[in-house]
Amino acid sequence: MEILRHTDLIDVPWKNGGGITREIATATLGSRTAWRLSRADVAQDGPFSDFSGVVRILTVVSGGGVDLEHATGVLNASLWSPVRFDGALKVFARLTDGPLTDLNLMFDPSICDGEVIVHRGPCEPAVSAASAGMIAFHGLAGTPVIDGVSLSPGDTIFAGNSAASPTLKAGDAMLEIRLHYLDQSAAIKLAIAAR
Repeated sequence: MEILRHTDLIDVPWKNGGGITREIATATLGSRTAWRLSRADVAQDGPFSDFSGVVRILTVVSGGGVDLEHATGVLNASLWSPVRFDGALKVFARLTDGPLTDLNLMFDPSICDGEVIVHRGPCEPAVSAASAGMIAFHGLAGTPVIDGVSLSPGDTIFAGNSAASPTLKAGDAMLEIRLHYLDQSAAIKLAIAAR
């Protein structure tokens, strides 16, 4: 298990001045990005960048919600409710209650599939091993414990493909992030940020 503390993340301002991104981890297959995990502070309404060829799962982790407006409707992203959509979708983000921070999982669906699951305490969820893939946990509230390691809000623990035994008290919350690699023999390399 490896842990990346929130305080070790590096702020990268957006070119349009509308927010800040903090890279958490990326995984590559040769020269291709298999998946990417990052946090973003969103300070104002604006269009999303085009990420054709990837699937996005966006989870608001703090602050208000955001309406993701597109040509055929609106996706409502509220606090701690993952929203999955095609990265090619032309989206205009409209904040519903002030600035927010979100967690973005983006992955190439030809290489892997991803899932983001919310756990709220008190509970001891059974987290099975990822036979071909990777599991991570991201702190939302309180101090969930993963196999003896405390997770503060904004921290990320990488459990690799191993099973884990989380313990969440009342008031604790976290995300379980699962990646399943479609080709079990693929040599996918993980790079954790700020290392």
